[in-house]
Amino acid sequence: MILLSLFIFTGFIAYFLLRISLFLFQKYNILDNPKKYGKKREPIPYGVGVVFFGVFFISSLFFVELDHKLLLIWLFWGLVTLVSFLDDRFNVSPKYRLIMQIIIGAVIGLTSIKIGYISGIFGGIIELENIFVTFLHFQIFLVPLLFTILWYVFIFNALNWTDGIKGNTSCISLTCFMIIFLLWVRLYLTDNYAWWVENAIFIMQLSLILVAILAIYIYFDMHEKVLMGDAGTMFLGFMLATLAIISWGKVATVLAVFGIYAVDALYVVVRRILAWKNPLKGDFTHLHHRLLDIWLSEKQVLILVVSLSFIFWFAALFLETLGKIVVFWIIVCFVLGLSYIGEHIKKITFRK
Repeated sequence: MILLSLFIFTGFIAYFLLRISLFLFQKYNILDNPKKYGKKREPIPYGVGVVFFGVFFISSLFFVELDHKLLLIWLFWGLVTLVSFLDDRFNVSPKYRLIMQIIIGAVIGLTSIKIGYISGIFGGIIELENIFVTFLHFQIFLVPLLFTILWYVFIFNALNWTDGIKGNTSCISLTCFMIIFLLWVRLYLTDNYAWWVENAIFIMQLSLILVAILAIYIYFDMHEKVLMGDAGTMFLGFMLATLAIISWGKVATVLAVFGIYAVDALYVVVRRILAWKNPLKGDFTHLHHRLLDIWLSEKQVLILVVSLSFIFWFAALFLETLGKIVVFWIIVCFVLGLSYIGEHIKKITFRK
């Protein structure tokens, strides 16, 4: 009953604040530039993802027990939202955004919120706390620290790169947070350890808040009334990375749900590095762009990507090891094969 109240309350606040932002952004001309991306529609409010922080703060303040984890989330989420909103308006250098991401990963990695182990997508546990140094009676676990930094940088940018077609980022994110919520409902019902139940409730509350926010936002997104901008995508990336950490090492599960874009992000980074380009600088070589290159519509791309996310999640949770490996390589082959087909079509079109 409490979770239902939380969901309804968050949805109401999200709708109310989004409506207000729609009015204020139009009034103060905080709009996108559709001509820059070859779109013929009128400019719409851009950067309304800043509203996500307000909704999350209000809902968590009333419904979630206050502890150091929630305080850190508020602090860093506020920082991410501020820098990203400024980036939406003034195009902050990728270098400064990367520095912010590293700082967030480092501070979280030095606190009790860190990745101490990983539950493998194909089974088993990978321990990360074997190597550490002591500084002023404070133990610094080197592998978890480095892994946490890389994890945040990777998720920040991988999710940010999903933003390119209508509804893509919001639908992918909604899928991820909904699966995290359902996973912890199942764990909550099967384990009765006090510390486990407490953490399960915390994660269910946070993920449900995010599901409610996105469920409302998708309506505005699919009707092209607003754009979340980096203020929204970076917020969602931060929460996705953080929930994986506080979920007792469910990094592999998050990657399973996010598998299609995780593989694509690695592919894009490698391609940029081999071409001597900045791996974090945006371009039009991401998965959805390559799908559009083979003449799929935006709606078809969205359905395909979300469907694949569900398949990969199903494989991670329910199939045996061999089945998981097969699905994983299907995803890899899909991304690589799609890239080859897209480039081949481009060459044929160019020659004509």
